[in-house]
Amino acid sequence: MALEIKEENDFRFIDEGKGEVILLLHGLFGALSNWNSVVEGLSNRYRVIIPFLPIYELPLRKDSLTELNNFLERFIEYKGLNDLSLMGNSLGGHIALIFTLKNPEKVKRLILTGSSGLYENTMGASFPKRGNYEYIKERVEYTFYDPSTITKEYIDEIFEVTNSIPKCMRIVGAAKSAQRHNMADEIVNINQPTLLIWGLNDTITPPNTAHEFHRLIPNSTLRFIDKCCHAPMMERPEEFNQVLEEYLEATPI
Repeated sequence: MALEIKEENDFRFIDEGKGEVILLLHGLFGALSNWNSVVEGLSNRYRVIIPFLPIYELPLRKDSLTELNNFLERFIEYKGLNDLSLMGNSLGGHIALIFTLKNPEKVKRLILTGSSGLYENTMGASFPKRGNYEYIKERVEYTFYDPSTITKEYIDEIFEVTNSIPKCMRIVGAAKSAQRHNMADEIVNINQPTLLIWGLNDTITPPNTAHEFHRLIPNSTLRFIDKCCHAPMMERPEEFNQVLEEYLEATPI
């Protein structure tokens, strides 16, 4: 499915389908294409929106998470969105948690997959080795249970990003901002129905992290997908969509 990227008012985003809004947030090295299977599976019944988070344009020496949440608030206000099902992967999950706590009236459901916010072991926390394609390939493969899932185009895209000093500086800044911001004391105040979809073999936010999210978020449901690492929507798209759709149907808003 070819996704059309729209551009309005300095925002780049995907907006497919009609109906109840599901807004998806990608991670640190993520891209809009990471959610292709979710858009394909849900856009016949839901309106699926994916903003491109401006991670590579963040102002230096400012808190990255605050800046990304501010961006998300501006985007949602610009689009006039309410009653959201908000879903985030990795760093995107972290932003979803912050947004939900600051704007609880706008979020009706929360879905997290491989979210940071409690613990993460990420390549972005130290400066990636520029110009070393094999190193980048190895680190990307580390985030997948089955490395054959990854296309060469995906690795090339990340290699190109890590070859840019300004982009690398912003990646490191965002990763360190996430690691400093532990949300254990805050997420106990999330009241929205929350689905946690986790790869049972996640090496970045391991299964014990998912269990801790489940323990701390009062109205949460935890589902694991076996033989799956940090990006279940990419690695196990059919299982991911099945879990997601069952949950959406079981928690009408």
